[in-house]
Amino acid sequence: MRNSSWNDLVALIDGKKLNYRPAGFIIDSPWIPGWYGISIIDYYSSDELWLKSNIKAINAFPDVWFMPGFWSEYGMCTEPSAFGSRMIFIENNLPHAEKILADISDADRLPQPNVKTDGLLPFMINRLRNCEPAIRKSDHEVRFAVARGPLNIAGFLLGTTEFMVALALDPEGSHRLLRKITLFICDWLAWQRECFPSIDGVLLLDDIIGFLGEAEFSEFVLPYFKNIFASTGLKVRFLHNDAEGLITARNLKEMGVNVFNFSFNHSLGKIRELSGPDVVLVGNIPPRDVLASGTPLQVYEAVRKAFGEPLNHDRIVWSAGGGMPPGVKDENINAFIKAVKENP
Repeated sequence: MRNSSWNDLVALIDGKKLNYRPAGFIIDSPWIPGWYGISIIDYYSSDELWLKSNIKAINAFPDVWFMPGFWSEYGMCTEPSAFGSRMIFIENNLPHAEKILADISDADRLPQPNVKTDGLLPFMINRLRNCEPAIRKSDHEVRFAVARGPLNIAGFLLGTTEFMVALALDPEGSHRLLRKITLFICDWLAWQRECFPSIDGVLLLDDIIGFLGEAEFSEFVLPYFKNIFASTGLKVRFLHNDAEGLITARNLKEMGVNVFNFSFNHSLGKIRELSGPDVVLVGNIPPRDVLASGTPLQVYEAVRKAFGEPLNHDRIVWSAGGGMPPGVKDENINAFIKAVKENP
């Protein structure tokens, strides 16, 4: 993140008021390559193009907080690759990690990954090392350690449907898999922090947690997310879940989350009511149907509508209800920024 944006995010978390309303987006490979005019495979395989495209984004929209900023990733293949998933890369489509477990009982045979050597993880770290001087020259720092969440990774290793069935039929086997993945995530986040001491934030992304009911959430989500966020000891603890998020919102404090990006299907007012006043909310206009497919006027009006949802506008980063989707054009981003600046 830009140094000034990072400082202001920390100030928001601490309850301080800014003299402006921040607009921010989660940007990565679904949006950047198409916007920059390169293939997705070029974005992943060329450090030079990865760096240039990210720098173009921050220069094109200097008033926007891009979170986590200079995100080194390989889509959904990143974490499953460390467990041995077969990775399928297509030139102009997002990559796919094939499942490697036939049954939840197979989880016991999975090796515990070495985060310094396994899968795509060394390439992620090395890209940041190679590009760090240029990132710093652009007035940014590597501020976030990033990982997919344990249920998200389990869904890739076993298959989402199969994993959901396992949670119901074999809770003990599911816990064994989640414990193994959680240990991996804690190691991976710690290694990122060790490599880049400027990191004082964590971004954890997991949509599968939105598919569970209250009892399942308490059993299969809370203990693992509390462990992960507590293990980092980091100032900014950012959770992305743009699936069903009402149960998640009620449990953010116990999970240790202080920044939350959630589904556009939930109003800012409702999420504020459930999460309490201390969490920084990141949202929440529809990313695909409005930000990507709408006109600039529709984007502007969606932001105006979002402004009317919460009782106050404290601790809000105005954003999409999810990450930046493919196909978002400059004029729509500029309409979003204009609406945030002009709303009372």
